[in-house]
Amino acid sequence: MKKIIFLLLFSITVCAHGQTVSGYWYGYANVANNATVNNYLVELILKQNQSAVTGVLNYYFRNTFRSVQLNGNYNAINRQLTLFNVPITYYASTTDFEVDCIMDFLATLRVAKAGSNLNGSFIGKDKYKNTCPDVVFDLKLNKEAGNQDSILNALAHFKETYQVWSPSATDTLVSANIITRPVVNYVVSREYKERENVVAKEISVDADSVQVDFYDNGEVDGDSISVFYNNQLIAFNRILSTRSVHFTFALDSTKEFNEITMFADNLGSIPPNTALMLVSDGKKRYEIRLTSDLKKNATLRIRRRKE
Repeated sequence: MKKIIFLLLFSITVCAHGQTVSGYWYGYANVANNATVNNYLVELILKQNQSAVTGVLNYYFRNTFRSVQLNGNYNAINRQLTLFNVPITYYASTTDFEVDCIMDFLATLRVAKAGSNLNGSFIGKDKYKNTCPDVVFDLKLNKEAGNQDSILNALAHFKETYQVWSPSATDTLVSANIITRPVVNYVVSREYKERENVVAKEISVDADSVQVDFYDNGEVDGDSISVFYNNQLIAFNRILSTRSVHFTFALDSTKEFNEITMFADNLGSIPPNTALMLVSDGKKRYEIRLTSDLKKNATLRIRRRKE
């Protein structure tokens, strides 16, 4: 009898530890009890090492794309996955004023013949509990994209270079709108300082701000860029394509000029890294072609006309 119980417990333990959350997960998330709110379109890349879990969360909300690195843990006994301190865009944010809710990702792994799912919610932490409603999700495992090399590559580069799932034109606007605020990537910031900044173009504008869109210049070949504004990192590992990566830059009137710099994360399959930059001050539009490589950064210098 003891032997039977031992074997039963052993088999349960093996099965529990045999389940893993490693892989590519994708799906929709919705604000709880509010069916009229837009969907969050979610892609989650996870790597499990015993009970520790690391990952990258990519999501679209309205016309904004976010990519966040995460840490957490997985309890194999109750199949509970927890990821901590996730910045989720507040559902009532506007284009001009976007607010983050700091939330925890709580999910249960469900495994069936038809496929695996992560069911759960983003739940507000501390002071966010009363103002940020839960965001409920059901994420499916993409088995075809779950090999270890691609997962490790995605985590190592923070923002994956191969999108498992992309929203259609009906899911989000054509351009990804990047919030213009400082971000941290120590590797990119260090390499940026080691390269030469070359002023590719200088323009003068009348407005207090400019709208900037980056596209791949020519054949889409996997070019990825980071963007600096007045030597401050604003975005990194942004893949260029026929869809624009969009910014709004408020010009600093205390400076003689403002600079937008393109840093090459890679050279794509057709070196060097090239981009088409469209700049608009509301009255005039400029088309600027930038080229950067692993030794030089391409910079646009903007002066504001004096009245």
